[in-house]
Amino acid sequence: QKQNPEHIKEIITYRLGDFMFLDQSTCDHLELLKTMRRQSEKGSLCQILDKTLTPMGGRFLKKWMVYPLVDLEKIRGRLAGVAWLKEGPVLREELRGELKEIYDLERLNGRIALGRANARDLLALKISILRLPFVKEMLGSSTSTLLSEIATRLDTLQDIARLIDEAIHEDPPVLVKEGGIIKEGYDAELDKLISLSRNGKSWIADFAASEQERTGISSLKVGFNRVFGYYIEITKANLHLVPLDYVRKQTLVNGERYITESLKTMEEQVLGAEEKRVVLEFEIFDRIRKKVALENQRIKETAEFIAEIDVIAGLAETAEMNNYTCPEINESAGIDIVDGRHPVIEQTVKDEDFVPNDIHLDSGKQQMLIITGPNMAGKSTILRQTALTVLMAQMGGFVPASKAVIGIVDRIFTRVGASDDLARGQSTFMVEMNETANIMRHATPRSLVILDEIGRGTSTYDGLSIAWAVAEALHDRDGKGVRTLFATHYHELTDLVASKQRVKNFNIAVREWNDRIIFLRKLVPGGTSRSYGIQVARIAGLPEEILLRAKEILHNLEGTELNDVGRPRLAQGSSEKDEGDIVQLSLFMPQDRKLREWISGLDISGMTPLEALTELNNLKEYVGL
Repeated sequence: QKQNPEHIKEIITYRLGDFMFLDQSTCDHLELLKTMRRQSEKGSLCQILDKTLTPMGGRFLKKWMVYPLVDLEKIRGRLAGVAWLKEGPVLREELRGELKEIYDLERLNGRIALGRANARDLLALKISILRLPFVKEMLGSSTSTLLSEIATRLDTLQDIARLIDEAIHEDPPVLVKEGGIIKEGYDAELDKLISLSRNGKSWIADFAASEQERTGISSLKVGFNRVFGYYIEITKANLHLVPLDYVRKQTLVNGERYITESLKTMEEQVLGAEEKRVVLEFEIFDRIRKKVALENQRIKETAEFIAEIDVIAGLAETAEMNNYTCPEINESAGIDIVDGRHPVIEQTVKDEDFVPNDIHLDSGKQQMLIITGPNMAGKSTILRQTALTVLMAQMGGFVPASKAVIGIVDRIFTRVGASDDLARGQSTFMVEMNETANIMRHATPRSLVILDEIGRGTSTYDGLSIAWAVAEALHDRDGKGVRTLFATHYHELTDLVASKQRVKNFNIAVREWNDRIIFLRKLVPGGTSRSYGIQVARIAGLPEEILLRAKEILHNLEGTELNDVGRPRLAQGSSEKDEGDIVQLSLFMPQDRKLREWISGLDISGMTPLEALTELNNLKEYVGL
């Protein structure tokens, strides 16, 4: 502004521990304020939650979103406020109706404090202030401690409204040096100048009529311009009737302009009054503006209260519209979400019903979920909706679930998707490793970690090794472990359950039909060993000949069909199998080298019936039937 910002009086410090910490990567991955691909608010969580009606409320909501709370009582206080307004739809509608009439008090306050406000800004401030007593009255009966405290502390600024109402005209001009700003009756000196200006103009109208009668020139007229002032204009045909006391002022093509002594005297009075009036009006307006500016701290505090009310009412409106539930927040180490939904996807994807899912995490038996399943099945959706549910709960909002019990989370970490940063010389894998390293440095047993693929940007064995080591480290962190959702296509990670007691395997259910897959979008216990990439490639429109060749290569790899030098036959297909026999293996009946070796090694002829039954039962358990 290059001037003293009068309305900014203090800098308030805060501790990181007062809020859930969200780094920029997490905000981007969860698409809190804007989408990653289009960098647009449309499709973000903010778009879904923002039902605020004031500009300062919209800004306050974003602050709540990126600074969720970790203080249990404060979270419960916000939730109680949202619940009270959600349960009172009539009062909520009336309250929001009042909020809708309130302008941007924060920006108005800044303009006034900096001396940049015009009369219409003051009028907007007055209109806004006049709604405040109704807001205060409606919240006075609230059972919410937070809302009732706000109502008690809310300054309705009625003295400022009276000052503006007494002085400022209801329809002032935009420019402050044009006049017409101050009401008559506010200042006696200004009223005299207004009267003189108005009476002078009336005198000139009467003067024109009397001169027409005196001279007998019916076409005589009195005009005004900024160069010559007032004048009497007479056409050439009537010049012989001009009286002797007329003094020529200007010659025109079709006539002459004259002035008289009496007209000149009145001109000086009228024009002098106009100029003095404009100057005096601006002086009065500036005094009023400075008086209001002195109250900038009161206006600032009121604006903050209105913003908070607006956010709470907006969250209540969203909860009612989208069928959200009040979460239970406690200090346990668990996260229990029943019928959880993704708040954005359920509102934006209308071609199929959203399938809700349950998530349970605790510090005893189920602290890390290894989630496998086909591409496009919904693994990423489940991961993100869990993080968003926790975030929404701790910012003080209701959540998209039929039930949610959230143990306080101090930080949410995300490692999602593939992206590079070429401007900084970082490959996709390097970005991925940087994000993973940040998680491993800062995650605590109170954190929630969302891992959507690790190690996919390097060789298979390198990536699998890193993913396995990261999962182990998170499980063992500080002897307590970290609440983690780990989606992966490294199906070998499902073997972690054998060595880590708090790891559980889950997968996204699908069904096969005519060599196609049907996504069921449901998270079910157990692991899977297929990603069904070829079927997803078909959905994407990859040419059929490429898909057939991919199946053939997959068969060679999975069947370990080797060439003369001991490597899988990729350059040529199997000559012993027809093309129609080459299909991607069933999700529920996968080929398995160990299983084949086990079966081929059985001495069936030497077994007793009881041994055969025992061995068959062992095989059944091995394949998970």
